[in-house]
Amino acid sequence: MNKELAALRDKIDDVDKTLLHLLAKRMTLVSQVGEVKNKYGLPIYVPEREQSLLQSRRKDAEALGISANLIEDILRRIMRESYINEYDKGFKALNPQLRPIVIIGGQGQMGQLFNRLFTLSNYHVRIIDRQNWHEVSHAVADAGMVMISVPIHKTEQIIHQLPKLPTDCILADITSIKALPLQTMMETHAGPVLGLHPMFGPDVTSLAKQVVAYCDGRQSESYQWFLDQLQVWGASLHNINAIEHDKNMAFIQALRHFTTFVYGLNLFEEQVDLQELLALSSPIYRLELIMVGRLFAQDPQLYADIVMASDENIALIKRYHQRFGEALDHLENKDKQGFIETFLRISEWFGDYAQRFQQESKTLLLQANDSRSC
Repeated sequence: MNKELAALRDKIDDVDKTLLHLLAKRMTLVSQVGEVKNKYGLPIYVPEREQSLLQSRRKDAEALGISANLIEDILRRIMRESYINEYDKGFKALNPQLRPIVIIGGQGQMGQLFNRLFTLSNYHVRIIDRQNWHEVSHAVADAGMVMISVPIHKTEQIIHQLPKLPTDCILADITSIKALPLQTMMETHAGPVLGLHPMFGPDVTSLAKQVVAYCDGRQSESYQWFLDQLQVWGASLHNINAIEHDKNMAFIQALRHFTTFVYGLNLFEEQVDLQELLALSSPIYRLELIMVGRLFAQDPQLYADIVMASDENIALIKRYHQRFGEALDHLENKDKQGFIETFLRISEWFGDYAQRFQQESKTLLLQANDSRSC
């Protein structure tokens, strides 16, 4: 029996080695694809192509009696690695004649990320930070684009302190609030103005599938090349009004980060054993705990700025606090029926999104379970 099992395992090992060789061949082809995309300035991420490929391979898998979900999981992981590898090949500059790009706050993590992206596309980049602020007038004198990448609480101040920019220079910011920075840039600079919010952190390995929200300011035709360049880098763009952006960010960022902060505060005050929590956690709770821990591994100033960015944020959090109390009343009164009725009203409001989110979460939960370690 042991010999029979060993023989089968040897065959599996041989198949695994064949898969590795095939994977290496695929990565070589991907590298060649990256070179062609770079040559013609094509985006590294084309959602239609990816979706078509996945649907086709799912059908092929089913015809072979293999789980379609398994093949999709494998291909998505391979494609993610492919996007990273394409990054290393560099990108075509869509506006090669552009004068120097100046990143204010270029030593910060997000500033460094955009510096790398511009450099990979062969743009000339200048960095201005606290240490060399005295050089800012000289740096922007012939700039084709100035990007503001500083903490939220300093953004408006820095914009006001900018020297006069060339008339055709693009002034852009990458702050997570948009209304006030955009208004300030419009008042300060008479040329092209663009508000950007990268919906990701500086630790991303690729912009593929990452969302960049943008708010038009002035002379959009002057910076259309840059929006196209973001897509070449792999980003998905979402155009939105600055005020609407900030309203949505109150939910996506301010409220979410604050509730995560409070949950972490409660874990701390209760002095729970994190190792025991992990050992006992289901995949869904593990993901939730990971997101809490992730928050506290980052810059507290950033999150304080986001949560306290506006009075509207604080008002929203107060309303959340009130509703938390109302929900707590169900528990204190042991009102199970009231709890269920409220649950069903919310479920009806979510509609089809509830089922959609449940389905999307399955893949995340499988990944969390696969990577489980204590």
